Amino acid sequence: MSFPFNVYLAALLSASITTLAALPFWQKWCSRTGLVDSPGKRKIHAQPIPLAGGLAVMTGLLFPMLFAALFLWWLGTKESFPAVPLTTAAVTHASDRLTPLDPLSEYLLQYGLSRRATELGGIFLGALGMLLVGWLDDKHELRPRAKFASQLFVAMLVAASGARITLFVPSVLFSYAITLLWILTVINAFNFMDNMNGLCTGLGAIAAWYFALIAAADGQYLVALLAFLTCGALLGFLPHNFPKARAFLGDAGSHLVGYLLAVLAILPHFYTLRRPRHWAVLIPLFVLAVPLLDLVWVVILRGRLGEPFYKGDMNHLSHRLVRRGLTPTVTVLLIWLAATVLGAFVCVL
Repeated sequence: MSFPFNVYLAALLSASITTLAALPFWQKWCSRTGLVDSPGKRKIHAQPIPLAGGLAVMTGLLFPMLFAALFLWWLGTKESFPAVPLTTAAVTHASDRLTPLDPLSEYLLQYGLSRRATELGGIFLGALGMLLVGWLDDKHELRPRAKFASQLFVAMLVAASGARITLFVPSVLFSYAITLLWILTVINAFNFMDNMNGLCTGLGAIAAWYFALIAAADGQYLVALLAFLTCGALLGFLPHNFPKARAFLGDAGSHLVGYLLAVLAILPHFYTLRRPRHWAVLIPLFVLAVPLLDLVWVVILRGRLGEPFYKGDMNHLSHRLVRRGLTPTVTVLLIWLAATVLGAFVCVL
């Protein structure tokens, strides 16, 4: 029995609908509390825009996950699932004993949730922590050192929970170091890309979609569900952010998007018997190539100009395309297309 893809569709739609429904509430809350992006230098909007995107996306993630966890807990009280290793033989024997109300997918989900409970708890706690860091930056404009220290603390929490990169190097210290570097890099890459309506949101949705497809194809059901939830939550926010923005992600949202994509690049086991080792490294790099290359370009350029790497400017890929004569909307669509092509290239190979 294969995993029913309607569960993936349910994850995608539930996250999208929840985000879409929650956004008006968060828009009003942000306007009432002064959490808005006011017009100013390097801004193209004439009215204050609520920084509600991050809060809405987080709501779109948490509510479906909470509902699914409660549902699986209820199923567990109805009938016990066999606590056996998740091998092919074990799945076959378990499926023979499952009733129509408890299909194999529920067995796999419940097993995965219980086996990776600590890791999942650390991931969602880290998501809340990164959302808080971004919210504080939106509200009080944190100093660079304070923001970096906060990002590092959250990344350490995630690594300690078990979500770590190894790169086939048998060293715990190396694993922690490369994981922290990766999470911090991807977070700031997406933070940098949040410079035009819909750009960061769309890139996040595209990357999450490809991570979901790759994980689903490899039978990594729990990872695929998390990726589909992330994609759905971002798609639910996108109509309010592009082409005309009625809400912004803010630093809270861009931090959250970067964090989620960094984690989704860590969770899947990209190395399989049918895939060479180097693809375990190349797959996430290709899927996230656009924001990562933009980050590298901007940091190098700022270094040459003698500017701090964290100081904002108008030298991002999107800004350069606009200076070439493209409209912001066409620029965003073109960058989305580049990310889509790169992700499709990885999936085909």
